[in-house]
This record gives sequence, structure tokens and C-alpha cells, in this order.
Amino acid sequence: MSNQSKALLVNTFNLSMKGSLASLLIALIALSFAAIFIKLSEQEISAISTVFNRLWIAAILLGGWNWSNQLVASSNNGFENDTSNLERFPKTREIVLLLLVGIIGTASVLCWAWSLTQTSVANSTLMRNLSPLFTCIMGWLFFQQRFEARFIGSMLLAILGASVIGIQDLQIGLQHLLGDGLGLLAALFYSLNLLILEYLRPKFSAVTLLFWRCTVGAIVLLPLIWLTKDTFFPHSWQGWTIIFALAIVCQCFGQCMLIHNLKYFSSSFIAIFLLLEPTLTAIFAWLIFAETLSPLNSLGFVIVLLGIFLARTSQKSDQKTLMEEKTA
Repeated sequence: MSNQSKALLVNTFNLSMKGSLASLLIALIALSFAAIFIKLSEQEISAISTVFNRLWIAAILLGGWNWSNQLVASSNNGFENDTSNLERFPKTREIVLLLLVGIIGTASVLCWAWSLTQTSVANSTLMRNLSPLFTCIMGWLFFQQRFEARFIGSMLLAILGASVIGIQDLQIGLQHLLGDGLGLLAALFYSLNLLILEYLRPKFSAVTLLFWRCTVGAIVLLPLIWLTKDTFFPHSWQGWTIIFALAIVCQCFGQCMLIHNLKYFSSSFIAIFLLLEPTLTAIFAWLIFAETLSPLNSLGFVIVLLGIFLARTSQKSDQKTLMEEKTA
């Protein structure tokens, strides 16, 4: 390959990275509204019912989108005699992994919701902020991923920054042990879910992966709501509006863009980037609910940004570059 061709590939890749980083930030902003929508929804229905409605609505919307795309691709292939645009049916091992994505992702949400009832928000958030650490450890154990010292250091710095945000409300005591453990379990499940999605992303579109995640999750939650005798659906149009906003903005848009970016960034880097979410949520809560925004929030935000910048300049932040794919 000539030097000119290599330079062209590198420039194209760099432009793609800049665009992907911007879309990752947009996804994070969308996801930051989740806590606010959930807080509003819980005025009518429980947290579990909120998640259930969020998932089944998103599953229908994503399924319809995927079906229409496949229909258009199939119609075009009838003229072009090309089946490259048609997504194949998953193999047996892939089906197992897709089911695991739905089960593990839902388990993470449930542990997180349960944790909030057994400990303080600060404690639970601190435990969940450890998800980048779990992502790196499990990526190393199960997927033979390697990390340089710069990336590890930036990850620990970002975790420290995210922890500073709620450090003033941190509570220590045996009475919080169960809740703290559930928060830690939520982080573990979330990390594993992200790693499986990273493995499946080259094989399936983000819409397909999220469709499986939402469908399986809704099916898992259905008997749980029945057993707990919770209310299944909102009883007012305001409640339905909030649920649809949660499903469309946070699940269909935010989560879909997040999974899409696993094509460009490693799961470990995305886990670090997501540490900005508590700060953005605090800012939105300050604007919408007039909640207090302390100086520690600003300090934590700056530290997390520094950690993300250092992680972004690490080799482990990106997936395989175009150069590597062409020469492989």
C-alpha cells in the first residue's frame, strides 16, 4: 500500500472518530434524562413497572424499524441481486449470547433499583461507578483484552472523579451492606452486558442488538411484576407521555447510539465515558427540579473529563483502525 493511500485511510479514520465521539456525547446526554424520567414515572407506577414499559415499547418501535429496513433491503435486492444488506439469522451460540444480553442487562437494572431501596443514592452510585474496572478485568479474563498503563491510570482517575460527585452524601455502616453489594452487582452485570454487546456488534446492527435486549428484558420482567402485584401501566396521559419519552429518548435513541459506537470505541472506553452521566443528570436535575449543585459536582466533572481525555489518547480506546483492518 502506498504512503498516499495510508495517509488517506488515517485521515478518514480520524474524521470518523471525531464524528463518533460527538455521537457518543449525544447518546450520553439522552441517557442522562433516564433518571429524571424514572423519577417522574415513579409518581404513578413502581420502578420495575417503569422499566417493563420502557422495554416493551422500545421493543415494538425497534422491531418495526428493523422490519421496515429489512423490507426495503429485500426489495432493493430483488433488483440488484445482492443480499449483502440483509441481516442473517443468528447462529445458536449467538442466540444464547443475545438472550444473555437481555437477561444480564435486566438484572443490572433490577439490582440498581433494589440497591437504591437498601442504601443511599451516593453509596449505590459509588458502587456502580466501578463498572469500568469490571469491564477491564472481565475483558482481560474472558476476551484476552490487553490494557496499557496509561489507560488503566486514566480509568482510575475517571472513577475517582465520578466518586467525588457524591462523596459528601456517602454513608458507611453495616445497614448499607446489602444495598452496597447490590450496587456492586449491578456494575458487574452492566460490564458483562457491555462486553457481550462489543463481541456481537460486528455481527449485528445496533437496532437488532437492542431489539433482543428489550424483548428479552420485557419478558423477564413480566412475571416479576405479576408476582409483586405492582401496577402494570400508568393510569394517566401524563404517565404515558413520560414512559414514551423514556422509551424513545433514552432507550431507542440513547442506547441505540451507544451500542452503535461499540463499532468505533472499546467497551472499556465507553464504560469510562459513561461516568459523565451522573454529572449531566445532576445538572439537568438542577435545571428541572432546582436541586442543589455543589462545588464537588464541578470538581468531579473536571476530573472525569481529564480521565476521559487521557483514556481517549490511549491505544485501547479505539476498536481496530481502518489501517489495521486493511492490512490484517
